[in-house]
Amino acid sequence: MFSWSNKEGKKKDPELFQTVSDGLRRLYKSKLLPLEDTYRFHDFHSPALEDADFDNKPMVLLVGQYSTGKTTFIRHLMEQDFPGMRIGPEPTTDSFIAVMHGEQEGLIPGNALVVDPKKPFRKLNAFGNAFLNRFVCAQMPNPVLDSISIIDTPGILSGEKQRISRGYDFAAVLEWFAERVDRIILLFDAHKLDISDEFSEVIRALKNHEDKMRVVLNKADQIGTQQLMRVYGALMWSLGKIVNTPEVIRVYIGSFWAQPLLVPDNRKLFEAEEQDLFRDIQGLPRNAALRKLNDLIKRARLAKVHAYIISALKKEMPNVFGKENKKKELIANLGEIYSKIEKEHQISPGDFPKLSKMQEILAGQDFTKFQSLKPKLLESVEDMLANDIAKLMTLVRQEEAAMPSHAVHGGAFEGTMNGPFGHGYGEGASEGIDELEWVVAKDKPTYDEIFYTLSPVNGKVSGAMAKKEMVKSKLPNNVLGKIWKLADVDKDGYLDDEEFALANHLIKVKLEGHELPADLPEHLVPPSKREQ
Repeated sequence: MFSWSNKEGKKKDPELFQTVSDGLRRLYKSKLLPLEDTYRFHDFHSPALEDADFDNKPMVLLVGQYSTGKTTFIRHLMEQDFPGMRIGPEPTTDSFIAVMHGEQEGLIPGNALVVDPKKPFRKLNAFGNAFLNRFVCAQMPNPVLDSISIIDTPGILSGEKQRISRGYDFAAVLEWFAERVDRIILLFDAHKLDISDEFSEVIRALKNHEDKMRVVLNKADQIGTQQLMRVYGALMWSLGKIVNTPEVIRVYIGSFWAQPLLVPDNRKLFEAEEQDLFRDIQGLPRNAALRKLNDLIKRARLAKVHAYIISALKKEMPNVFGKENKKKELIANLGEIYSKIEKEHQISPGDFPKLSKMQEILAGQDFTKFQSLKPKLLESVEDMLANDIAKLMTLVRQEEAAMPSHAVHGGAFEGTMNGPFGHGYGEGASEGIDELEWVVAKDKPTYDEIFYTLSPVNGKVSGAMAKKEMVKSKLPNNVLGKIWKLADVDKDGYLDDEEFALANHLIKVKLEGHELPADLPEHLVPPSKREQ
């Protein structure tokens, strides 16, 4: 258990935070929430955070058009059906399903879910019955759910279907989840890359959460290599038009279900991509505290800017006459107010809320109830960002160090961790790991021919002679230097015939595109050196 103290003047007792979650909760309630309440932050941007928002497990949100394999992806991760699961080529999942851990298997309806203080969904009550009737929690005992929760969403509609009203603001609900989840996975079908109007609206609603977004190009085993390259290029082009970021979003290519590959040409690529995605998901519990800290900082920066905007509008309002006309004028000229605040308080343009959305919400607000600027509230938030958060960062590192192995386990995550089906098993430096004979021996006659042309003395060649041969590989010196260290098993500065053969074997491993090991594996140690 870790803690840190913080004294704010002589009158206040030191604050003792036992965990990062406890620290974030108390900082939010004591320093940020008063600012949010004063300037009606919750009416404009996001509901107030509750205890469950700080204590809940990491959440993964799956978003995609219908029949892209969202529900199948969840089943693949857990290797188990979950309550309420329906899979089919038509739009089958018509509800938001929060798949969470529970001792008993069963479904909890939305209206019951939003009154449970232990679940982080209470504020979803604001979206009304039309949404709550389409929201359930599927609880079940599963080792994957011990560490994370997964949110399955209705398939995004295309063509004529998207004109049918859902009865609730679908994009707003996804935006609410996006603020609170640790990872957003956008799924695309290799055969359906068209991004519908509703999907475009959804992706734009996820703006400001690009750091959480990952893209999965699913069902990629159904097409050949050439077609896959074209599909991948088309996907990147489509995303580039909608996601306005200078960085390229990470795209994972594969077939995420437990069925035979239809076109196995790209099996190695799919395996490597799946492992990368699994590693990303497995790291979520370890990075959860840091993510919550990051989200609180983003929220605090937005709350500060919001306070400046509201107080500026209040300052411009007349005391008696012409209030309505002035309100319309201020809303129309909101962009100028943004520029004035930006210059006066040295705030980055990226910290301001979207202009059109802010104008739309302001139209329904009573400006006379807005508060003027209260420096003490802003100073409190500034102090939180400058001092408290910095100290809390040290606690994050301490917690991470105390649980280095805290990762997602079970389900599909276990299948490729160990044994012959582990990623990279029997390849590169791992080749020959379970063979009785030394793996280098099969190519040793070829390497011996080269070795004896180097005029060995007492059965060994010097570093200078070995270098002449090794540089022919055209590998950079830093790589050849590492190969020399690994191959010179007895550390005498010379290579005998076995060590020379080993050096050439490691050069071949590197030239084939594999990584060199940090230390020489036991199965690569030359037979004559094993007793040493």
